[in-house]
Amino acid sequence: MYDIVTFGEAMVRLSPPYFHRLEQTRSLDVNVGGAELNVAVGVTRLGMKSAWVSKLPNNSLGYLIRNRAQECGVDCSHIVWSGYGRVGLYFLEFGASPRASSVLYDRAGSAISMVKPGEIDWVSIFSQAKHFHTSGITPALSASAAEVTMEALKAAKKAGCSVSYDLNYRKKLWTPPEAKKIQEPMMSEVDILITTEEDTNVVFGIKEKDYEAVAEKLAKVFNFKIVAITLREDLSVWRNNWTAIAYQDGKIFRDRKYEVEIVDRVGAGDAFTAGFLYGWLKMKDIEKGIQYGNAFAAIKHTIPGDLNWATLEEVEAQLKGAGLRISR
Repeated sequence: MYDIVTFGEAMVRLSPPYFHRLEQTRSLDVNVGGAELNVAVGVTRLGMKSAWVSKLPNNSLGYLIRNRAQECGVDCSHIVWSGYGRVGLYFLEFGASPRASSVLYDRAGSAISMVKPGEIDWVSIFSQAKHFHTSGITPALSASAAEVTMEALKAAKKAGCSVSYDLNYRKKLWTPPEAKKIQEPMMSEVDILITTEEDTNVVFGIKEKDYEAVAEKLAKVFNFKIVAITLREDLSVWRNNWTAIAYQDGKIFRDRKYEVEIVDRVGAGDAFTAGFLYGWLKMKDIEKGIQYGNAFAAIKHTIPGDLNWATLEEVEAQLKGAGLRISR
């Protein structure tokens, strides 16, 4: 039985070392990541059982992604292997104040963008699952990927799974009107919405006096059981404040604010999702979800790559007030 099943794209990440610009570098560091795979890895690191569903090309780059996921303990037995299409790439150029970090995508024609309805056996997958998670990146990949996302959401609900969805708006993939048109019908299948302080305004046009009011409005408009909003304050490129809030049944849940020194911020939102789902599913407690999500995300900022290699013990040490002295 899977605690969590996720569905989405994973890419190969290529980044110049030593803060080099892409046009300047002579080498590239190789990592693997993607929103839904990051979540699957995160919950597995915390001790849950996960499966990641995707479509990959039957070649060495496809195997690279599969191998990295399996190395982290994620079940990859439901991957659809394809004789056409490719693995998407993205190039991450690290900045430093006042120059922000930047991403260059090379992902058109990826195998997952060519996924078709009926290609994945959702009935079998969800018969052995408790919870399903996906994000707004997946339906942005193509019209057929959007169809399969809706197919998965409906199948998960029919099987009795709870469902979470990270809005995860990416302006390099689609426009706000496109994102709204495709995603609004999906929201009726979603129990938990996870989003940022900007994305709900961009996609759904919802803007209120504060984020607590935004969460409440989202819950009422779309009938979500829970809305979680991550909040990031950019003090500099490499120093941020991080926290999150959640709304359920008229009540707002808050947690401490973490000041983070950033090694790599990519995947921090996915780490929050993983920690939140761990606390909410394992302990049946939304407040624990916020606490574990925030601590797991805070630690992710200190770890290179998209995947979070933090441990449950490290998260719980943060919850108990871990200090900064070296651990010997």
